[in-house]
Amino acid sequence: MTELFSDEWMKKFQQEWNNEPELSGALEKINFSSVIGYGFKGADKASGFIKVENGKVTEAGGYNGEALNWDMRADSDNWQKWFQKELGMTGLGMAVTTGKLKFSEGDFKAMVKDPRMATPFIKSFSVMGKV
Repeated sequence: MTELFSDEWMKKFQQEWNNEPELSGALEKINFSSVIGYGFKGADKASGFIKVENGKVTEAGGYNGEALNWDMRADSDNWQKWFQKELGMTGLGMAVTTGKLKFSEGDFKAMVKDPRMATPFIKSFSVMGKV
């Protein structure tokens, strides 16, 4: 198994993201563009990143200091758990409230209030499970 959020893992995630219309297609409709980092709680920096342009991931890999709009952190066990069982809105809220999922960058509250963003965000976790 490829190491979570490694360069190789992030490139596979890019392929899965772009192949999922409920994710890339939904975000394309709202012209969503962002740079998103993924990593582990307690680490100084993200481990991997994706660059999303109009819903599609155009760059992905190990994190190398890119400016991030979103930076999400959790421990490895929680990431794996969320990949296996889709999180849902309630689960997402609980993960953030209990500190299992931390946003070092990004406005979580604004995102969850907009179903055009929240629904694809939740879908991204099950897409990660395909990597």
